[in-house]
Amino acid sequence: MLSVKQTVFFSIALLLAVVAYWNGLADAVFRWGNQEEYSHGFLIPLVSLYILWEKKAQIQAAMGPPLWSGLFIILVAIAIFIVGEISALFLLIQYSFVMVLLGLSMVTIGRATKYTAAPILLLLFAIPLPYVIEVLLTAKLQLISSELGVAFIRLFQIPVFLEGNVIDLGVYQLQVVEACSGLRYLFPLMSLGFIVAYFYQVSFWKRAIVFLATIPVTILMNSFRIGAIGVLVDNWGISMAEGFLHDFEGWIIFMACAVILFLLIWIMEKLTNKNGSLAAVFGVVDVVEPAKGEQYSSDNRINKPLLLTIIMLVSVLVMTQVIDKRVEKIPGHVSFVNFPLTLNSWRGQHDTLDKDVVTKLGMTDYLLANYSNGKQPPVNFYVAYYESQRKGLSPHSPRVCIPGGGWEISVFERIVVDGYPVNRSVIKKGEQTQLVYYWFQERGRIIANEYIKKWYLFLDALFENRTDGSLIRVVTNVAPNETLDEADARILDFMAIAKPELKQYLLD
Repeated sequence: MLSVKQTVFFSIALLLAVVAYWNGLADAVFRWGNQEEYSHGFLIPLVSLYILWEKKAQIQAAMGPPLWSGLFIILVAIAIFIVGEISALFLLIQYSFVMVLLGLSMVTIGRATKYTAAPILLLLFAIPLPYVIEVLLTAKLQLISSELGVAFIRLFQIPVFLEGNVIDLGVYQLQVVEACSGLRYLFPLMSLGFIVAYFYQVSFWKRAIVFLATIPVTILMNSFRIGAIGVLVDNWGISMAEGFLHDFEGWIIFMACAVILFLLIWIMEKLTNKNGSLAAVFGVVDVVEPAKGEQYSSDNRINKPLLLTIIMLVSVLVMTQVIDKRVEKIPGHVSFVNFPLTLNSWRGQHDTLDKDVVTKLGMTDYLLANYSNGKQPPVNFYVAYYESQRKGLSPHSPRVCIPGGGWEISVFERIVVDGYPVNRSVIKKGEQTQLVYYWFQERGRIIANEYIKKWYLFLDALFENRTDGSLIRVVTNVAPNETLDEADARILDFMAIAKPELKQYLLD
């Protein structure tokens, strides 16, 4: 077992890690309290501590000399941490913290880390996803859940029409919003699946099935919930989709998902281990204490890897203080209120977004206006500006948001306009057709590819200390009596006049 001296050194190292990683940890806790999808995060550390306590006998029996490989893991974690601190990517900081905990275990208790690795890795399920990935995942799950939910409603011979994420029941319309995407079930259930798989003492393939099954189970049960709400609304009114009953249905679905998970284990054991029992596969293996001569003692040993770890963490703490004083460069910005509504022969009229939408998108400033030129269909001009994207807020790609509005992307291509890349998309909804051009304009660059945009965002945050950026989108309806070429010409004509005006609002 650990000596008092080793315990003190370990405690110092752990305290240093917590203080150095405080910004990243505080961000995770903030999102646990403000996003229901991650509210389970408060329980994960407690579960990890319980598992460590439950395995304390095995840990003491298996304890060995410190592993120098743990020092390498800590070095890698610190490198990731530094990049995360400079770029303010909290995800890197949070993953790095878990790596530090794993490395600390290796340099403190050696081979006994085989018993601590799982509860430490469980902490990964408490780390919130970056906002950009969360938006993409939410949009995909909304569409899937809506489609499967409508399929369930149709089983009851109820007439229903699906338009994007809107379920039209005739008298009532149900909007499958972000909160109904299933993420609030997916992350807690995946955490539960990992815990169950850890205690499920069978072959690896069975454990993998239990864990991976949480994904389709969540999607199917969330879709069932949406479908059930549709059936209830059709029979008893819109009150069935609101208030306490709506939230209570959510809890029932989550509990049902957990029951299905354990039912899956029962079926697998019945098929593959007919003479076994669930108590046996979930039982705690007895610990065989090694002979005294074989037990590892750290009383009179100097744990050099742990001492080096403390030195490195002190250095990281000092570096953190320096990095935190690094103020991000925020360029000057002229408000879009001043953007001209007269552009040659084009005449514009301002429009506004709902306050909830603006809050959700987290924009610093935006321009939304409809410009007309004669009797042609108008051009909708939208610019979303972010003075900083360090906290994960960034422009949402229209390619993700368009399907949620019920539009089908029939054509998507990347073209070059005036020497710069632009995304061109033809979208359809019923008899309506629209032409969409969009691109990202960030720190002097015009970028069409969303992933390249993220790469430059990372580099500029690292080396230029800037993360400002914007999305520019131009949309026009394609009239029944005109061709796509005519709609293209209209957008290109407007862009040729509007883009030069943007230069004083989006500084390089």
